[in-house]
Amino acid sequence: MGHMKFLLADPSTGGQKTLEITDERMLMAFFGMRIAQDVDGACLGPEYEGYTFRITGGNDKQGFPMLQGVLSNLRSRLLFKKGMKTFRERRAGSRKRKSVRGCILEGDLSAVSLFVIKKGEQEIPGLTDDAKPRRLGPKRCSKVRKLFGLNKKDDVTRYVVRREVKKGTKAPKIQRLITKKTLQRKRRYKAIQKQHYTAAKVAKEEYMKLKAAAAEGRTQDVKRRKRKA
Repeated sequence: MGHMKFLLADPSTGGQKTLEITDERMLMAFFGMRIAQDVDGACLGPEYEGYTFRITGGNDKQGFPMLQGVLSNLRSRLLFKKGMKTFRERRAGSRKRKSVRGCILEGDLSAVSLFVIKKGEQEIPGLTDDAKPRRLGPKRCSKVRKLFGLNKKDDVTRYVVRREVKKGTKAPKIQRLITKKTLQRKRRYKAIQKQHYTAAKVAKEEYMKLKAAAAEGRTQDVKRRKRKA
């Protein structure tokens, strides 16, 4: 059974801390739990009492990651395709069989990831006592507005969080931003679609007229043949 590392994270402060537990009795409290299950902080020690953590994942001693939905505490070989976790498609339509660890915690894991969902009375040094600034801000237009309390008339580009680089500062490109150029392209696209629809409709009407004229011509030919006969 040995020892196990617990990687603790606090989303509100951005703090991270690694806790190594070698006591088998403390580790026994985690066995049988699953990913996304809440854990009482008292299981990690008296200094974490009052805290509640949530399991997000982990990996075993050979480095195979845990996968949510695999209800097993052993390693399994699954067939992965595009869109599944831990798999990146190299060729279009390719699939690959890979080994992953089940979502149930067991003694042969080397690391388990947890994050704080409920804070206790005491501060944890290195985890909750110091708030680290975010290096990157939001990119999406609606999330920038939500962060700074803006309305749709405000210029979002002035509020983007810039980060420092060697040559100055750098800002991300705002995603889903509706500008005059965007609306112009949308109107142009709709106009082209309308032109294609109108042209197809006119072409169909002309074709139906030619088809009707050809059918009428064939009917006249049949009548002439009957008269001659």
